[in-house]
Amino acid sequence: MANYFDISVAVAGACQAGSLVQKFAHKGNSGEDNEILGYSLKSLFVSQPDSTLAVFDNDLSHLKLGIEAAMAQFGGGKGNLDTEVSRYWIGVFALSKKLLENPDAKTELVQRLQQVERQLLICENDILNEQIIANLASIYREVISPLGTQIQVTGSPQHLSRTDVQNRIRATLLAGVRAGVLWQQVGGKRWQFLFARKKVLTQMQSFYQTL
Repeated sequence: MANYFDISVAVAGACQAGSLVQKFAHKGNSGEDNEILGYSLKSLFVSQPDSTLAVFDNDLSHLKLGIEAAMAQFGGGKGNLDTEVSRYWIGVFALSKKLLENPDAKTELVQRLQQVERQLLICENDILNEQIIANLASIYREVISPLGTQIQVTGSPQHLSRTDVQNRIRATLLAGVRAGVLWQQVGGKRWQFLFARKKVLTQMQSFYQTL
């Protein structure tokens, strides 16, 4: 039987990545989302969690943006369905499936993340260090993106032309793929988005009430 607590945590992680990508694409790197970005990027280095929520430091507040986005996506938020955010989180779920089917890519991903983890120690664990973000972006570009259909990011040409914004978007998409892998590991299936939407929405609403 599907565990919709765990499934919904993973969906919130992916929706949070999708929302962040949208923000960066339209508003650039203003710094206002740094804290949320940090929570998402840190999930990349939790490889053996004791629970699904442990990937996000056992704190639902670290997924607040994602929970709000997921509620809107599944019909329980104040806003309408945002097709941009939908495209991003569905895209990272598709890439995560391709990743799990490719042993060579999985091995390379693990090795590259271990390299970044060592670099983090030198940077005093500053996950928002520009070089760290750039290195995570390169992992997405070189290891993940070639696995499937490229995710088309739309937004302000002024912001999208900036290297720092491009790096944030790619690093965030990598975090979204992490959430997608988690989703599959805990029993997430595509059919649930059609036939179990209410269960996911109810769980998201329950999460939101605790924030």
